Amino acid sequence: MIQSALSLVFHVWRPAHVRYRRVITFLVVFGAMDAVWLSIMVPRIYLPTIGDMAASPMRILPAIIFYLLYAAGALFFTSARAEQTGAAFVYGVLFGAVAYATYDLTNYATLRNWNLSLTLIDMFWGATATGVAATAAYMVMRYVAER
Repeated sequence: MIQSALSLVFHVWRPAHVRYRRVITFLVVFGAMDAVWLSIMVPRIYLPTIGDMAASPMRILPAIIFYLLYAAGALFFTSARAEQTGAAFVYGVLFGAVAYATYDLTNYATLRNWNLSLTLIDMFWGATATGVAATAAYMVMRYVAER
C-alpha cells in the first residue's frame, strides 16, 4: 500500500519533460496508427455496418477530447507502471482491450446494425494500437530518463 502511494507520488512529480514527451509520443503513435486504420477501414467495415448513423462530417472536438483522455488513461495504467518494454506492451493491450470492449460491446448490445464481426475487429484493433503506442511512450520515457 505504501509502495503504491509512493509510486503515485513519483508519477505525479516526475519531471515535466519526461511526462510531456511520453504523452506526445503516445498521441503521435496512436493518432497516426488510428488515422491510417480509419482512413482504410471506415469505408470498408464501419460505414457498411453503421450506415447513416455516421456523422458527416466527423465532429472534431469530441475526437480531440477522446484522444487526450484516452492518452491520459492509457499512460496512467500502462507505461507509468511498466518496468520493462514487454510489460508496457501487455499493459497497453489490456487497457486497450478493456476500453474498446466497453465501447464495442455496448454498441453490440444496443445498436441493431452493430455486429459481432465489427465488435471483435475493433476490439483487436484498439488493443493492438494501444499496446504499440504505450510501448513507444515507455521507450521514450526510459530514453529521456537515462539521459
